[in-house]
Amino acid sequence: MYSFELKKADSVANAAALLSQTGGKPLAGGQSLVAAMKLRLAQPGTLVDLSGIAELKGIRKEGEHIVVGAMTRHAEVAASKEVRAAIPALTALAESIGDRQVRNMGTLGGALANNDPAADYPAAVLALNATVHTNKRKIAADDFFKGLYETALADGEIITSVSFPIPAKAAYSKFPQPASRFALVGVMVAQTGGGVRVAVTGAGASVFRAKAIEDALSKSFTADAAKNAKVSASGLNSDIHGSAEYRAHLVSVLAARAVSAAG
Repeated sequence: MYSFELKKADSVANAAALLSQTGGKPLAGGQSLVAAMKLRLAQPGTLVDLSGIAELKGIRKEGEHIVVGAMTRHAEVAASKEVRAAIPALTALAESIGDRQVRNMGTLGGALANNDPAADYPAAVLALNATVHTNKRKIAADDFFKGLYETALADGEIITSVSFPIPAKAAYSKFPQPASRFALVGVMVAQTGGGVRVAVTGAGASVFRAKAIEDALSKSFTADAAKNAKVSASGLNSDIHGSAEYRAHLVSVLAARAVSAAG
């Protein structure tokens, strides 16, 4: 690894100022960024450590929403009684992320800002129609994810929290890649106030909504309806782990499993 400067921020305002002054990158849990730096896929001259910022941590219920701070660890979401009572699908998703080290170091905000095409949390944010709060604005889930490792975040913009509306029903089903535990395909299905939403991760360049399955489940919220909905393989990932056609098939299968789990 090459040399870099590490600066520790003690507030969101301080972190934003340091990022502006140095042109550096924010460091959350480091589970993706540090690995990328080791491979020289990322070479920031300065890292701004967010781990000491108390206002970015914690979980709370606000009305009909669960609000999770950006620096909240995956393991904390998985263990939260408050989240489990309101959105059990979210705790189940958090429990499925990586291994124990990743869950104890990785953060919600870091995962969303990185937007790995096979990450789990983007599926929850998109399916539950969550709102991403930053130090500058609020971003709707449908507007946040832009493409491969690309989001709506501007340079120096910091995710502060995510607000998840409590759904009537929701569940996440994932076919994990055995070595990394990333999703070969992962599907979250949710009955929300705005209708049925189905988000797919691992199958494409970025998380996306499966409209065909949403339409089918809007007519009949059953596993058979999800399984019989046809998903196009066009534009889906194809690699040594699975072809685009295989992933398209998995989307329908996993959506059916998620519907069954949702009850």
